[in-house]
Amino acid sequence: MDIKSENKEKTTRNFLEEIIENDLQEGKVETIHTRFPPEPNGYLHIGHAKSICLNFGLAKKYGGKTNLRFDDTNPVKEDTEYVDSIKEDINWLGFSWAEEHYASDYFDQLYLWAIELIKKGLAYVDDQSLEEIRLNRGTVQTPGKNSPYRDRTIEENLRLFNEMKQGKYADGEKVLRAKIDMSNNNMNFRDPIMYRIIHTTHHRTGNKWCIYPMYDYAHGESDSIENITHSICTLEFDIHRPLYDWFIKQLGIFPSHQYEFARLNITYTVMSKRKLLQLVKENYVSGWDDPRMPTICGLRRRGYTSESIRNFCEDIGVAKRDNLIDYGRLEFALREDLNKRANRVMAVLNPIKLVIDNYDENVQEELEAVNNPEDETKGMRKISFSNTLYIERDDFMENPPKKYFRLSIGNEVRLRYAYFVKCVSIEKDDVGNVTVVHCTYDPLSKGGNSPDGRKVKGTIHWVNAKDCIESEVRLFDRLFKEELPDKVEDGKTFLDNINPDSLKVLKHCKMEKCLKDVTPLQKFQFERLGYFSVDYDSKQDNIVFNRCCTLKETWNKN
Repeated sequence: MDIKSENKEKTTRNFLEEIIENDLQEGKVETIHTRFPPEPNGYLHIGHAKSICLNFGLAKKYGGKTNLRFDDTNPVKEDTEYVDSIKEDINWLGFSWAEEHYASDYFDQLYLWAIELIKKGLAYVDDQSLEEIRLNRGTVQTPGKNSPYRDRTIEENLRLFNEMKQGKYADGEKVLRAKIDMSNNNMNFRDPIMYRIIHTTHHRTGNKWCIYPMYDYAHGESDSIENITHSICTLEFDIHRPLYDWFIKQLGIFPSHQYEFARLNITYTVMSKRKLLQLVKENYVSGWDDPRMPTICGLRRRGYTSESIRNFCEDIGVAKRDNLIDYGRLEFALREDLNKRANRVMAVLNPIKLVIDNYDENVQEELEAVNNPEDETKGMRKISFSNTLYIERDDFMENPPKKYFRLSIGNEVRLRYAYFVKCVSIEKDDVGNVTVVHCTYDPLSKGGNSPDGRKVKGTIHWVNAKDCIESEVRLFDRLFKEELPDKVEDGKTFLDNINPDSLKVLKHCKMEKCLKDVTPLQKFQFERLGYFSVDYDSKQDNIVFNRCCTLKETWNKN
């Protein structure tokens, strides 16, 4: 590598890459080992995608490996449904984990370590309620108050903790707390809860346990058990890092270390699992995979490709401070990817009939159309043409304004891949709506060029009315009408910012006949209209297309 290339690579490294490279060069670690630790209490969203790309990407770049570990320490909210969906999403994004683990794999060891901390006088059983504990923690300005049970003997704490494990006490009756410092400036050090009692069935361990470790206790130790070298979390966990280190130090176990990066925030979107669950449960959306949702399964159903999401995550980079990303950048990544891979077809979403009066009604001819001008290997396709077509209703205007270059009476346009046509008359229904546009065509203009050199300014798309298929098209817009849905006035919630026009369903759309045998998640560019993907709801007699994004770029990359 020459000096110029090496300097360029250095300037493009993010701070995590610099940390890892320094650790490798200084011999602090031999092999990079990261992990992705989702809680299986919901479906992954685009924010998780960034974390996935980062953890798996760093390990791959530096010859390491990444574990998938489910943080299943709260059986009330967790389910195997979410476990399965998380695995599917990671695989779909293009990543494979080295080892699959669960925090519940370590419940026995975590319990033994808790006993060790009790024996060291660093943990105690507290009988206070959660509300009392909260009130006695103090504030940032005022120190907390010691629990009246803080000075129990080691023997008593061991007995009570064992009785908690045996199921002698009800939910919330007792907790195990670390014994650290109730006046520490870091609120997380004010005797944090390590274990709470939850009498419910766990999706993996059944009814073996009725005490469950808290995240702050289980996470660092789980990293340590797996020899994770770089535990990469989002920025809100930076204040938890000292406690992460404290538990590891007190137990004298493998020194995993936590690093934080800025979480992904996108305009016109919420990414709180609680709020996403609320959208599902209260039927604001059709489910976790509703194409308006920021979930990975929702984006996939809408038509996003795994490549586009990975490119998006790479493009926005890794920051140390929280920032807000414009939703248009996500659409840009998809548009850029689909432009290269999606075949072009013609579809008419709001059809009006066009009849070519001087074209033989008994003739259908085949024309050639380019499948994808960005990829010559995609070749050409045959499209049929007859005297009766469908065009977009917006492509005809009876009384057009100036600089309207589409079809109007007396005006000539080019039919994509076909001929020049000139409107000569129209038909209307009883209420004055135009139902049929009559045209004549120039047979010498086949392919869209006139031998006499005359020019037309308008080109419109069409489908053959005699063999086209009908389908349903769903036009999706942003789910929220405000850039910051969570920013609301008193008395309102993010739900008040729901966009009432986020979904429009169009029936009886007309499509090229080549689309009759499509399969779910196939993607196409409908010429002049946007990019569309086949929905799971499609049936043989009713194919459903979701609009992935429009053709127009709404965000300028430069």
